[in-house]
Amino acid sequence: MTTPCSPRWQRRKDARPAEILAAALALFGERGYANTRLDDVASRAGVTKGTLYLYFANKEELFKAAVRETVLPHIEFAEDLVADHRDDARSLLRRLLDAWAVLLSQPHSGCLSKLMMAEAANFPDLARFYLDEVVLRSRRLFSTVIERGIQDGEFRPVDVALLTREITAPLLMINIWQRSFAPLGDESIDLVEFARFHYDILLQGIDARATATRFD
Repeated sequence: MTTPCSPRWQRRKDARPAEILAAALALFGERGYANTRLDDVASRAGVTKGTLYLYFANKEELFKAAVRETVLPHIEFAEDLVADHRDDARSLLRRLLDAWAVLLSQPHSGCLSKLMMAEAANFPDLARFYLDEVVLRSRRLFSTVIERGIQDGEFRPVDVALLTREITAPLLMINIWQRSFAPLGDESIDLVEFARFHYDILLQGIDARATATRFD
């Protein structure tokens, strides 16, 4: 007989937040933020709604916890990578693009960016949280690498803010397109492969050794 003090019971209790977050992420991806109810999250996780409230005060806090659990560890890893990297900026940019493409390719983390773009206007406080914790921190990573490459003479002088958006926008668009139209039969694109293709084209435009054409 399992008692409340047994290791099996303790492991089950400790696993509950992760199970609730996994259920919430799946439902957010399937239904969007507005149409996801806490009752449904609790049911999907196999807990009561009262148990859910022991860990998360409301749906907004549940969503924020999902972002912190799913996305922020990857951003923190990338921030450490950029801070510790001592090789050329080209290789660092390639590693960042690869890592970001892998993150967007994952079922839960990739659906969050699509969800936020769709529902930002309806939930501005949540959108501000996502902007601050995910979008702006990601931009700073790419901006840091670009600035380092310019300073070291690897990249030609460019508008760093515009280039940062040029780097990130295609991957975000492919991610949204994949999740919107690939299920309907449109051709699926490997996001990591696309990121590497994008990198090769991008590098030809910013390489300090290349002759670039400007359109003014």
